[in-house]
Order: sequence, then C-alpha cells, then structure tokens
Amino acid sequence: AAGMFLRLLSDVRWRAANAKWRRMTCSWRSTSSTAEPHPVSLPAQAQVVICGGGIMGTSVAYHLSKMGWKDIVLLEQGRLAAGTTRFCAGIVSTARHVSIELKMADYSNKLYQQLEQETGVKTGYVKTGSISLAQTQDRLISLKRIASSLNVMGIPCEIITPKQVAQLHPLINIHDLVGAMYVPEDALVSSANVSLALATAASRNGVQIHERTSVSHVSVQKGCVTGVETDRGQIQCQYFVNCAGQWAYELGHSGEEPVNIPLHACEHFYLLTHPLKEPLASNLPTIVDPDGRIYIRNWQGGILSGGFEKNPKPLFTEGRNQLEIQNLQEDWDHFEPLLSALLRRMPDLEALQIMQLVNCPESFTPDMRCIMGESPTVGGYFVLAGMNSAGISYGGGAGKYLAEWMVNGYPSENVWPLDLKRFGTLQSSRTFLRHRVMEVMPLMCDLKVPRWDFQTGRQLRTSPLYDRLDAQGARWMEKHGFERVKYFVPPGKDLLDLDQSKTFYKPDWFDIVGSEVKCCKEAVCVIDMSSFTKFEISSTGDQALENLQYLFSNDLDVPVGHVVHTGMLNEKGGYENDCSIARLSKRSFFMISPTDQQVHCWTWLKNRLPNDSTLTMEDVTWKYTALNLIGPRALDVLSELSYAPITPEHFPSLFCKEMSVGYANGIRVMSITHTGEPGFMLYIPIEYALHVYNEVMNMGQKYGIRNAGYYALRSLRIEKFFAFWGQDLDAFTTPMECGREFQVKLEKGMQFVGQEALLEQKQNGVYKRFTMFILEDHDTDMDLWPWWGEPIFRNGRYVGKTTSSAYSYTLERHVCLGFVQHFDEKTGEELVVTTDFINQGEYEIDIAGQRFQAKAKLYPFSSLFTHRRRKDEVELSGYQRE
Repeated sequence: AAGMFLRLLSDVRWRAANAKWRRMTCSWRSTSSTAEPHPVSLPAQAQVVICGGGIMGTSVAYHLSKMGWKDIVLLEQGRLAAGTTRFCAGIVSTARHVSIELKMADYSNKLYQQLEQETGVKTGYVKTGSISLAQTQDRLISLKRIASSLNVMGIPCEIITPKQVAQLHPLINIHDLVGAMYVPEDALVSSANVSLALATAASRNGVQIHERTSVSHVSVQKGCVTGVETDRGQIQCQYFVNCAGQWAYELGHSGEEPVNIPLHACEHFYLLTHPLKEPLASNLPTIVDPDGRIYIRNWQGGILSGGFEKNPKPLFTEGRNQLEIQNLQEDWDHFEPLLSALLRRMPDLEALQIMQLVNCPESFTPDMRCIMGESPTVGGYFVLAGMNSAGISYGGGAGKYLAEWMVNGYPSENVWPLDLKRFGTLQSSRTFLRHRVMEVMPLMCDLKVPRWDFQTGRQLRTSPLYDRLDAQGARWMEKHGFERVKYFVPPGKDLLDLDQSKTFYKPDWFDIVGSEVKCCKEAVCVIDMSSFTKFEISSTGDQALENLQYLFSNDLDVPVGHVVHTGMLNEKGGYENDCSIARLSKRSFFMISPTDQQVHCWTWLKNRLPNDSTLTMEDVTWKYTALNLIGPRALDVLSELSYAPITPEHFPSLFCKEMSVGYANGIRVMSITHTGEPGFMLYIPIEYALHVYNEVMNMGQKYGIRNAGYYALRSLRIEKFFAFWGQDLDAFTTPMECGREFQVKLEKGMQFVGQEALLEQKQNGVYKRFTMFILEDHDTDMDLWPWWGEPIFRNGRYVGKTTSSAYSYTLERHVCLGFVQHFDEKTGEELVVTTDFINQGEYEIDIAGQRFQAKAKLYPFSSLFTHRRRKDEVELSGYQRE
C-alpha cells in the first residue's frame, strides 16, 4: 500500500504533469536517479537567489518574473515540490480570522483557478466549497464573525443549518451540530502540481531553476547579502529569499550573519482510503470540524482526513540532511483520537478500506501566523516560511506580497501581522520553539475567543516588579515576550473561575476593570508599562537633531525638557511608528515607542541614520522601569515624594524633567499618561524600581492609590479617541486620515520623510477617516461584544472595519474606533471622505452578523461630561467637542 501511495501521489502525477516541463528545462532530472551529473552549470551571478522549490519558492519566482525581474535563480536541494508541498492536503480555504491571511487565501484561490489555462500544467483545481461545522454556540459565533468578514470582501459565504449540511454532504452525521458555515468557492488542488505550474510559468519568464543544489550558507558584507555558497559553486547576488520550509530556521543560522526565523516542525497525520463502493463525487464539499479537530476531503473517490491533535509530536530538523521529505513513521495510537472523531462524523466509513496513514512534517510559528519580510539584521535577505499547515491556501498571496516588497520596497497591503520583525531574538530559542509549537498545533482547532493568551514560553521578559505585582493578584498577558498586567484580582475573588472564563459576551473581569478605571478617574492608579521600547539617540554636534527632523513628522527642535508626540512616517505618509520623543539636552533625545516596535523601529532607524561615529543610538528598554501614575491625585503623590515643584506652572503638559523620587535620583518624569487622563510617566533606572514603587504605593495610600492594568488603560484611551500603533495605525495610515494634523509640522523649515504625500492629502483630501463609534442599541449584559475587525455600515453600505474597541465606563456604552471609506455606489471607485460624509450617515456595526446602531464622532467627548450618568440620561448628541 505504501509503495502504491507514493507512486500514486508523486511519481505518476509527476510524470504525467511534467512532460512539458521536462522538454522545457534541461535541468530537470530523472526521478529515479540522484547521482546523475548536472547538465547545466550554475550562473556566476544573479539578481535574486531563491532557496526552496516548494509552493512558496515557486510562487515568489512566478510573481517576481511577472513584475519584470528576470535575473532570478531558484535552487532546490532535492526535486521541485518534493518537500512539505508534496504531502500537502491540497485544501484552499479562505475562512481565516486575520484579515491579511484572508486576502492572501482569496488571491491564491483566484490565481490557482486560472493557472492551468495559463501554463498548460494540470493543477487538479476543483471548486468544491467547504463547510465548517459548529458543535457549540460559541463555535457558531466564531464562524459568524468570519462570515461577516468574508461577505464584506465579496467572498460568497453563508451560515447554514445542520439540515442544509446533510443536503450538501449526505454522509455527514449532523446530530450534534448547532450550525455551520458554507463557503461555496473554496477549492481543492494538487499542491505539487500547482508548484510545478508556477515553476513552469516562471521558467518561461526567464527564471533559471536548478534542482539537486543545496545552499550551504549566505555571504554577507557590510550588513547586506552578496552571494550564496552551494554544493555546486558560488553565486553572487543582491537578494536572497529563504523559502526553505522546515529547514528555514537552520538555513537562517548557517549564514555569516545569523537570521532568526522562529519556526519548528511537527509531525502531521492524515489518512487515505480506497474509493467507496459508490465513489464520492469530486465536487463534494470539504468538511472542517474544528470541535472534532479534523478535516475531511474527497480523494479520488475515497477520503483524505487529517487533523490537529491535542498532543503533537515536534520534529528535530538539525543538519538539513534529508533532501526530500520521506513519509515518516505511521503511528496509529497517536492518530486514534482523530480517527474516532472521523468515524463519529462519518459513521458509514466503518467498513471502508484504509490505504495508508501519511505522516509528514509541517512548520509552525510562535503565534500561528506565517513569516514574511526582510531580515532586520541582513539587507536583501528575505524570508517566506512557517505556514502553519496553510501553505497551499497562502502560497499565491504570500508570494505576491513578498515579490511586491522586494520590487517596490513595500507590499500593497499591511502585512505587519506577518512581518519577521514582529519577533525578537528571544523567540528563536530552540527550547522555546519546541514548547510553543506543542501549544500552537492544538490551537489550530481551539476556539479563539478575544483576549486569549499563550501559556508556553512565558515569564521570559519581566519587569523588576513582577513578583511584587503577582503577589497582589496581577493577571498577566504577553506582548513581544514581555509580561504585562491585564488587571488585578481583588482578594476574595474566585481566581480559577476568572482565569478560565472565555467568552464572546460580557467577560468576568468587567467589574474589576471598571473599578480600576474609576480609580484612575477619581483618585490615582499605578500601571507598570516597562515593556515600552525605549531608545536614546545622541550626537557630539547637531547630527541627532538634523537626522531626527528628517525622519519624524513633528518639529523636534523644541526647548530642552519638552516632549513631542510624533509619527515616524514612510514615503507614502503612513505610520511606521508612533512615538513620544523627549529632548533631554541640546544633543540628546529619549524616544518611547510601542512594545512590539523594538526590532522594527531599530531596523528602520539604523537603515536611515548615517553610519557616523559622532551619532549614537542605544536601546535602553531594559535599563528603565516605566510606571504610569494616572489620575487627578497623581500630582499630590508625586509632590510629596519629590522636592522639585510639579504644579502645572512649573511642570506643564508634555514636559520632561530628571528628578529624585524618595531616595532614588535620575528618574525621568514626563507629564503624559498615553490615555488623555492627567498624570505622569516615571522612567526609573532599573535598580531603583522596587524602591520607587514602594514609596509611591505607601505615599499614595491616603489618596486611594491602587494598581491597575492594561485593560483599564485600553478603556481610557479608546473613550478619549487615542489611536495606538499596531491596532489602529499602520504603514498605510497617515496622520491626515486620523485627525493628527497637529502632530505634523509641514512648514518646519526642512523636508521630512512622507512630507510630499501629506501635502498632497492636505490639498486633495483623504480617502479614509478614523472615526469613533458609540453603540446605541447594544445591551452590554446580553449582546455579543465588539472586539476588533467588525464591519462598519453607513446607510446600509459597507464602509470599513473597526480597529479596536472597549467598554467606556464613563459613557456606559461600548466605543469602537475604525476607519470609514467612501466608495462610489455605481463604480466602486474610492472617493474623498469629508467631515459632512461622516456626520450625515446612519451607522451600524456588524457583530457576528447582528447589526447595532452606532453614533459616529470625529472628536472625543468633552471632559465636562466625564462623571457617570445613567444611560437614559445620556444624550450623546449633546456632548461638546473637545
């Protein structure tokens, strides 16, 4: 059976599909011979070298050649498509939670549909549709949220009843189902043949493809790729693309300058059967049963069924010594829970004859999202890997975005959720990756409720106050490997119950966060915000100021001691970073950025600052603990702890002063809180952190001080209409689109990056506007909550999505932030969004298919109305603009 399977799946299809391929490219070799000499020698140089001939490598080659780059060499250590791509289940599914992944899958589906016609290579494309089953109401809500996203993107999708499931797929047992999601345009393909079709088209466009050629290491000079060493000689090149799949990690570490690519392979099992007595129709929908942890598709009249077990088996891949992935050992005991789930879902299979249990490696990443982009340490070194078992769904779209990135300098969509630079070096520890992927693989099927956290690889980066806060009931989440407090559980609460509560509705921490917000409004709270990225930039002369003035949109030539909110923009005027910069002296600046900016911002600045010994930039994130003192009594607490006067006359808003607090000196105190509330940020040298925290808490007792967490911060900043980078702002969002013109000095006397794009927007108007929505007919206790990504409708037409949301304890309503666009009703063309367009619309927010009326605002509410009022007294339209 094993021999029959391998012949069936690879060699037979391989030869059939590749008669044309063999005639076309003389570097193709017999599938039976590994020692045959290479008829074509490698070129001495090329513009791009791609390592890996699976779906990712061939897709990148295809798209680069389509965009006009011809001097490309693709190297494959074995045969094309003989790695994970060869064993891939071939399911093309657009049902994705993350917007950018959904777009990639949709593009892939459309590409594969026409690929056979374009190349003449049979790809096995069949539009079968897919049905995702829900055994629980929570799962159905999750599917409804995905369906909302699919529908507004123009992808047909509907929520169906169990009876409709039985009509579409008669063999499915529906007795335990509450509903399902049907996506009629999902498809099946032969993934190896799709790869060969892409390679065929790329070859016709001038790409040279060489099999049986291993890359040993990548040469680097002055921080940039200069060439690759292979077992057949050297190739000089400007760009290197690592598409080596499960070997990408090792390949990244084999270069002269290591490139961290955090992924790890696990064994992945699926079952193949002989055809049924009445062979299954080729267009029968694929079944995804996440509660049963399995997927089921038609395979040549029989069944292909695999899944994601709760106890995955990680693989070690050191040495990259396996040229082509062979079928790993069968393990029926390990597969038994998935087999049981399959037989429960399709009881008629009991008598079916099993052909084989296939065991192949799949690569997984620490956050279940794929990895793409340029290395932060080596210029010209690009990566596309770690597909988390969705390689064929993402292959076309991911290759397109990476090709755009290489050719244009940026892709056509915001790919930050997938960017390699979202990871630091800490995520590349082998032990961390092994433990994390054992958690990630089961999570592929687990219910994704809002605000869930990984459990493995925790307590890696912590504040010096971690134990102190933990003892006081802190509940933790993780960002960029850094532990941050969500909220503090008061004494006497049922901790276990709270930790395990996962819901799309009102969460159990609602009242806890409410009391923290109340304390921020009425007294004083302390939030540990040590995870913020902190850089110091200084120079011997004016170089620091001159360079920062060019790289940032606001005017940094301010008096010493002043703090400036500013964007670090790209050429299109979009936010690469949103930060606060304090001028410590004439020649020294202190820059505070979001937590996940540590690698991205450092790389951006390093690539643009001159390599000048008189200019220094230091990452001081670990040197300072940051305490946010929020509330009207923060002034009183700080006044009692320091001799320096901090009244508004001596210490105005957006001011920075180095002072003593308690016994500790050298503390940088800034009059900002990142929430719109009064208070101070204290940047404390790390050795004084515990002392200062204890002093603040002791002194603050008489003012009602308490600890608070990031959930309270989120509620405060959202009701004040504060946008955060990574959630609301990204590389495709400009200050003009989100009401931040005041943070841009277009006439500051010198050019800055993005200036031309902003001037154009100022003259012509913007095509999207950051808007605040207050839900009006939403019952906080009974209705589903908005979180982020909900579609926004204006006068019944889709105009955008929410980017973040929170319950406002002040307004006693939910507040959503998001972008509104204006599309021409007939042509679909983007039109300028005016203030009148925003103000004159009737809005609804779609939460899992249910629409709620919302009031749109372009300005935050006045602080005159910040005291709590009963809902029936709140006249939202009566609020003043701030």
